[in-house]
Amino acid sequence: MTDHIASHPSPDIPPAAPRGVAISGLVFAVLFATSLVLVRTAVSADPADPGHWLGDPSTRHWLGLALKLVPLCGIPFLWFMGVVRDHVGAREDRFLATVFLGSGILIVAMLFVAGAVAEAVLGTFPGAPNGGGPSGASLPDLNPGPGGAQAAYVLGRRLASALMHTFLPRMAAVFLFVTSSIGLRTAVWPRWMSYTGFTFGLVLMLLITESTAVLFLLPAWVVLLSVWILVHQFWHPGPSRQ
Repeated sequence: MTDHIASHPSPDIPPAAPRGVAISGLVFAVLFATSLVLVRTAVSADPADPGHWLGDPSTRHWLGLALKLVPLCGIPFLWFMGVVRDHVGAREDRFLATVFLGSGILIVAMLFVAGAVAEAVLGTFPGAPNGGGPSGASLPDLNPGPGGAQAAYVLGRRLASALMHTFLPRMAAVFLFVTSSIGLRTAVWPRWMSYTGFTFGLVLMLLITESTAVLFLLPAWVVLLSVWILVHQFWHPGPSRQ
């Protein structure tokens, strides 16, 4: 009778996440890195560029592909957050967990907004804002005032750039800081993993640049943690909640 009761988990303890779901972090990293590479290959990092690339069909194709990957990045990232919480289990600190959830959700939200703004610019302008560009495509009269189309392009371009190069890196830094703090406090992964997260977060927080390269630190750390969790699950099978 005692053995029968002991073989069943307590109803107060929710079931652990499916094994192997930590691969969601790798999926996020691949999709996010791919979208960054496609965007930077197609479009200049300078938010003040005149927009001649809008008249290039090849550039529009690759940028459109990158923007279609953006929502697909957010979905596995949310799953990755669930994997981290599941791995921490009952040792989760409510204060740190709140910051963890808030920063992660804001990362996804800013990705989606930046992608939506960029897609709106791409869909609004069939050619360069000033009517130039390699294809010679002209812009329809969206605003009767002089320079209205160019102003609309600049607004959208700078808004997307500000989200991706000013706000997103800072929030990614907060996410790395709090996730690394959770790891140090609960000892659910090696200390070097947390120290790496702190280092990457510090770079994201302090380095102010229009370069996309710094954003690769987020998926790089997600890959490290996801691989470690996958290996840990392989060598230590069983419930992850403690």
